[in-house]
Amino acid sequence: MKKIIGSIVLLLIGLSTTFAQKAEIFSTNGKAIRGYDVVAFFSESKPVQGNESFSYTWKDATWLFSSKENLELFKTNPEKYVPQYGGYCAYGMSGGYKAPTVIETWKILNGKLYFNYNLKVQELWNKDQSGFIQKADLNWEKVRERG
Repeated sequence: MKKIIGSIVLLLIGLSTTFAQKAEIFSTNGKAIRGYDVVAFFSESKPVQGNESFSYTWKDATWLFSSKENLELFKTNPEKYVPQYGGYCAYGMSGGYKAPTVIETWKILNGKLYFNYNLKVQELWNKDQSGFIQKADLNWEKVRERG
């Protein structure tokens, strides 16, 4: 039953991404990760809305930060802070799909930031995070190549 539910969720994510972004970085209105400061997830352990005054363009997306310090930290080493799979859903990526995400699903594991489609999908992802991450890691390069 759990496998059926998981398959249905992946199918729905796949269908919802039929018109999904081609961009490598998940963004809305041109702002990466819905305009949240990705450095703050690591330094403050919570979502913090970025400020237009502290913006930086990287990988065709505009990243916003809550402070000049966070902006500078990002500029020095963006790969350290960028969410896995460009901020697309970690569970969806395990099935080879780019799906949008919501901020409330953020999680840092082994020094890496992950997001999921919604809280319900995150519950499924939480049941086997390492297994889903392994699958998603394998799929990420393929998905990036096809856009």
